[in-house]
Amino acid sequence: MYTVKLITHKGKKRIAVYFEKKPDLIERFKKLPGSRWSSTLKVWHLPDTVHYREMFGIVRSLIPKEQQLKIHKVNQPAIQKLVAELQLKGYSENTLKTYRNEFAQLLYVLKDRSVNKLTAETIRSYFLYCIKKLKMTENQLHSRFNAVKFYFEKVLKREKIFVEIPRPKKPSRLPKVINAKEIKKMFDSTENIKHNLMLKLCYGMGLRVSEIVNLKIRDIDSRNMQVLIERGKGKKDRYVNLPESVLSQLRAYYKDYRPKEYLFEGQYGGRYSVRSAQQVFKNALKKAKINKEVGIHSLRHSYATHLLEAGTDISYIQKLLGHNNIKTTLLYTQVGNKDLKKIKSPLDAI
Repeated sequence: MYTVKLITHKGKKRIAVYFEKKPDLIERFKKLPGSRWSSTLKVWHLPDTVHYREMFGIVRSLIPKEQQLKIHKVNQPAIQKLVAELQLKGYSENTLKTYRNEFAQLLYVLKDRSVNKLTAETIRSYFLYCIKKLKMTENQLHSRFNAVKFYFEKVLKREKIFVEIPRPKKPSRLPKVINAKEIKKMFDSTENIKHNLMLKLCYGMGLRVSEIVNLKIRDIDSRNMQVLIERGKGKKDRYVNLPESVLSQLRAYYKDYRPKEYLFEGQYGGRYSVRSAQQVFKNALKKAKINKEVGIHSLRHSYATHLLEAGTDISYIQKLLGHNNIKTTLLYTQVGNKDLKKIKSPLDAI
């Protein structure tokens, strides 16, 4: 038997594990990556990671303590109901976090006023305050609008309250793409086999960063050269093609690193973090001396654009990317239209 407690030790978040001091148990604990003994606290402790939280059955609070303290007690049931409704409807953890944080911003402003008593006019005034006073961008406004709308329509069932409140117009932005030469330069400058393979698979299979870190060894079918992307965006499964060019590197990586469950695992085991994957991409950009304001998601955009330029049918690209609506995929036609690129400006003829 053991008990666990979340602690902060020497400025770092750790998991303290209390158990009977038996030699065999101590030896087993010592073998866990990152385990340490604290002579001052008289306890064994581990890094506070998702992997170890899952291992020891630690359930994370869906409403952070600091957020609860900032919300007046009159509105605390509201944020709890919002989170519960999002869970019941099966929303992703990212969406749940975004809606919770955006809704909390409204509750901070209200202080001891009940959110349940707000009228359509008051909500309208709040969004004007977000635009004029807080100077929020269109994307930020959309997130907050969606969160507040969800609470009133799905939790309180007041579906008509937003009829007279106009939704802020969202800017139509084109996907940011890296050209093939620069992508090759990134791969060539990334010497770490694990990081190199991660970037190649992101680009070579058009994966989202959440999909690359959630990729499991069992999902890779090297015989049929296919990879199962399980529960992607919208909780949909799909198959993508495994690039033949990475097969030998994939086998060499597996032989060297011996991952247990996920293809890419962290220092202490378990799933590789999204933040770490994003940092791998940033480091690769820097080493390749590519001066572009792009994130790791641009590898997915580049994959789709380059497929389109190579003549791949747009409906196949839609399936490979896992888009629900063809309109989302059609955005790439505005970026990768080879025929348009051939048109010369009349300035060149003067």
